[in-house]
Amino acid sequence: MSIYEISVKTITGDTTTLEEYKGKALLIVNTASKCGLTPQYKGLQELYDRYREQGFEVLGFPCNQFAGQEPGSEEEIAQFCDVNYGVTFPLFAKIDVNGADTHPLYQHLKAHAPNGEGQDIEWNFAKFLIDQDGSVVKRIGARVQPEELTSDIENLLK
Repeated sequence: MSIYEISVKTITGDTTTLEEYKGKALLIVNTASKCGLTPQYKGLQELYDRYREQGFEVLGFPCNQFAGQEPGSEEEIAQFCDVNYGVTFPLFAKIDVNGADTHPLYQHLKAHAPNGEGQDIEWNFAKFLIDQDGSVVKRIGARVQPEELTSDIENLLK
């Protein structure tokens, strides 16, 4: 199964797939609103603003599996991201990224990551860089700041 065929829910509750992102470079991130790493939303938004016109998307997947740091509803998450960080990149419904209920997207990402293949997600704001063909090209740790990814993104967009 391709990454583009996996069913996901938007932050507003609509069921869709990632098909609309086919042909674009993607940065997929599990997010949380009450985490020490939450300020990464600012850097993620800056990457989105900087590279969107060149075929780059940031996709945020809220997750409450790490110390309960994403307790709100989808509506509360969307509002928090808008008010505090001006987030305009696509956000999706809360998912599990580890354990028995791991969302199929994260099963796919973890299984196909060239580094850290199959390993559990360590914390909020772990990142996966996906090329324009839907292949996972890099798994990036939670503590890596978004601005540290500019050369990786630019290499994909060449």
